[in-house]
Parts: sequence; C-alpha cells; structure tokens
Amino acid sequence: MTLQKSLPIITSIVIILIVAVLRERSRTLAAILGTMPINMPLVMWLIWSTPDTTQPIMLGFVRSLIIGMVPTMLWLAIVFLALRGGWTLWSAILAGYIAWGVLLLVAIQAGLLRINQ
Repeated sequence: MTLQKSLPIITSIVIILIVAVLRERSRTLAAILGTMPINMPLVMWLIWSTPDTTQPIMLGFVRSLIIGMVPTMLWLAIVFLALRGGWTLWSAILAGYIAWGVLLLVAIQAGLLRINQ
C-alpha cells in the first residue's frame, strides 16, 4: 500500500484518537470534531487519486455524497428523539440505522444513488 493510499486511513485514526482524548476535556469540542467533514474529503481524495477519475465522475460522486447526507441527518434526528424519549443508547442507534438503511434503499430504488459506478 502506497503512502497516498495509507494517508487517509492514518488521518482518520489520528482524528479518532484526538476526539477520544478531547472528550475528557470538552464534550462540546469532541462534538465539533465528531461532526467535522473529515470522511468526505478523505473519500474524495481516494476517489480522485484513482487513475481513471475525471471531473464528471467526481461531480457525480460529490452529488451522491450530498444525497447521502439526507439519510444521515435523519439518522441523527431519530437518535436524538429516541434518546430524548428515554430509549437506551443502543436502541436509539439501531432505530436510526434502520431508518438510514430504508432511506438509502429508497434513494437507490429511485435512481438517486447508483451503486454500480
């Protein structure tokens, strides 16, 4: 594995470690770091570094990221509402993932997301 392919993985690990350390000092700062747009630039970097990636391919990929954010925001809203309703953390997360998965399947079925590219 080359450094260019390893660097996004190493960066992700470092960010997770920083969040783990900072959560003891400031949960607000941990939340800010936890919601930073880190994975998207790392994945865009990996896609862009593929030899056959063109500008139109990258545009389609970023469009898919935007569409994929809708189920992710719904996931977070469901987890919030479930926790506020007294659910356990794991139940709330599971409910969020079920809704997330259903919305992704709907988006794929509607042709908004194409997996076979």
